[in-house]
Amino acid sequence: MNTVTDIFGSMVFNDSVMRSRLPRDVFKQVQRSVNEGKRLDSEAANIVANAMKDWAIEKGATHFTHWFQPMTGITAEKHDSFISPIDGGRVIMEFSGKELIQGEPDASSFPSGGLRATFEARGYTAWDPTSYAFIKDGVLCIPTAFCSYGGEALDKKTPLLRSMEALNRQAMRVLRLFGNEDVSCVRTTVGPEQEYFLIDRSVYEKRRDLRYTGRTLFGALPPKGQELDDHYFGSIKPRVAAFMAELDTELWKLGIMAKTEHNEVAPGQHELAPIFTTTNISADHNQLTMELMQKIARKHGMVCLLHEKPFAGVNGSGKHNNWSIMTNTGVNLLEPGETPYENAQFLLFLCAVLQAVDDYQDMLRLSVTSASNDHRLGASEAPPAIVSMYVGDELEEILSCIEKNEPYGGKEKEVIRVGVHVMPKLPKDTTDRNRTSPFAFTGNKFEFRMPGASASISGPNVVLNTAVAESLRQYADALEGSEDFENDLHRLIHDVIAAHKRILFNGNGYDEAWIREAERRGLCNLPATPDCVPCYLSGKNQKLFTTHRVYTPSELHARYEIKLDTYNKVVKIEAQTMVNMVWKDILPAVSRYSASLADAAIKKEMLGAEVNTAFERETAAKLSGLMRDTAELAAAVSAANDRAMAAPDGLKRARVYHDEVLSAMEKLRACVDAMELLCERDVWPYPTYGDILFSVK
Repeated sequence: MNTVTDIFGSMVFNDSVMRSRLPRDVFKQVQRSVNEGKRLDSEAANIVANAMKDWAIEKGATHFTHWFQPMTGITAEKHDSFISPIDGGRVIMEFSGKELIQGEPDASSFPSGGLRATFEARGYTAWDPTSYAFIKDGVLCIPTAFCSYGGEALDKKTPLLRSMEALNRQAMRVLRLFGNEDVSCVRTTVGPEQEYFLIDRSVYEKRRDLRYTGRTLFGALPPKGQELDDHYFGSIKPRVAAFMAELDTELWKLGIMAKTEHNEVAPGQHELAPIFTTTNISADHNQLTMELMQKIARKHGMVCLLHEKPFAGVNGSGKHNNWSIMTNTGVNLLEPGETPYENAQFLLFLCAVLQAVDDYQDMLRLSVTSASNDHRLGASEAPPAIVSMYVGDELEEILSCIEKNEPYGGKEKEVIRVGVHVMPKLPKDTTDRNRTSPFAFTGNKFEFRMPGASASISGPNVVLNTAVAESLRQYADALEGSEDFENDLHRLIHDVIAAHKRILFNGNGYDEAWIREAERRGLCNLPATPDCVPCYLSGKNQKLFTTHRVYTPSELHARYEIKLDTYNKVVKIEAQTMVNMVWKDILPAVSRYSASLADAAIKKEMLGAEVNTAFERETAAKLSGLMRDTAELAAAVSAANDRAMAAPDGLKRARVYHDEVLSAMEKLRACVDAMELLCERDVWPYPTYGDILFSVK
């Protein structure tokens, strides 16, 4: 029986495999390509490609693909076989350096937001050597970037790599100021905690809304849901345990460090957490994790739901983005040190994040927005839509003392001076006691809790990396050439805290009073996607991304168009599905049941005047009124959808969808859910919430 150490990374063309299969000088070239961004020469690329092909064939692969992440939010791949014809009607297996480094898939059907015309079908994939090639389903997958003929990014990986390089440039400038000459590279790391639901496939197949939209558009809450908290960290059911065991095995084969798995709060809800790794690799791994979750669940007779809010009134699913900054020497720059000087460096990087979150709170909110996540944020233990930051009581007090020039820990203590002997030893408490905070410091990392379960983590990390790079750029500009570094550093940290302390909040993010307090502080409150998307086009945000060469103006505008188009299509599909379910299934079923009640009342009354028919007649009357209202509300949803489709542009269309269509859908849902509670169980045309949430025995 293979052990974990035997299978881990067995399907990955990693450093160990390359070291054993490549000439030493070629392996060093690959390492330079990874660490320094240098291009492989054609001869070396051919050697790497041939070694990769031989290894993949030994593992049973017959095809290769450039595996990329278009702006659909999922992955894409086009399979090409290794075969090449030779004389005699025979074939040989070939794979060239050119095929490794660049591919040319048809880009015509991928979202481009106007970056290319429909007739300009060409798109190009370019190998990302920092992310290892791997074998999936008998295919050699080569992680790649995806761009247009003109070089514009058509994917999520390219901007992420650019943002990582932007942060590296500015962080290196700051580290040199602290005398760190041994550091040659700074990288951000991420560990995304993935939440998901598992339901039995039989109930899924009977719910048209789940199949078309990923969430239930109707459904009355069952008598028992998550109220008792008896599912959270509870014993894992055998079917789920078998799924998790196979998922772990398949993830480990791909070098994905799946670490922790447990039941979440809602019935049928679970979580998987990996060990941290470099951000772009983590993004690749998370996409693979979501794909494998859905594939393996079906093998076990279940369906994995990644929608952010598949069930109203029940906990939604997020993806906590645990983010930190590491040097190539293994130092976590967001971990307090042992000396005053180390702590001064930590405080400056902490301030960089503090300023970034405050300055670009609108972009952080935008980075997690979607039609599905709008339903989750602010409800059932999800963080609110207002971005704020929690650093813990002790650290917040230290920052306050620096800002106010007050002693920390009592009057007998000295006033804190950054970088000198009176700097206190900073707390390393890794706990987080405020679960309502959207952006919380947890000892040596920040946990960004707003991303949704189905989303790529690339978007939030592009914003976070670039915004922090901008803070660090400003600090390096201010401190380079300083004649009194310690005093200038102290003044800088003091000024940053004073200017950006409004983003710090340690209270209850669910409290209505916080909304009023956030408004008083001048924080952004962007509750829904149509409120967020215009932030792409603000001058402040365009300047940020163009300055650091992460997005061009045209790339930002493309993402503006794509975000709106996706939102509008999602709500349109939901509205049409809802109306379809009402006319084809719900009203016919309720009408038959109501008629059966009336018939039963008539038959009872024929037996004698003493027979009580109140239940039948009152229930039939209630259902008759609800059916009338349902029909009217379904027509209202259709009419609102027509108005949205007639709107002159994407943003106006999105506002109609949010303000009118979703509002009409909520009213229709309430009416239908009321009918469900009045109908006999066997009459209702769909599995109920109770049937679905407790379907996995």
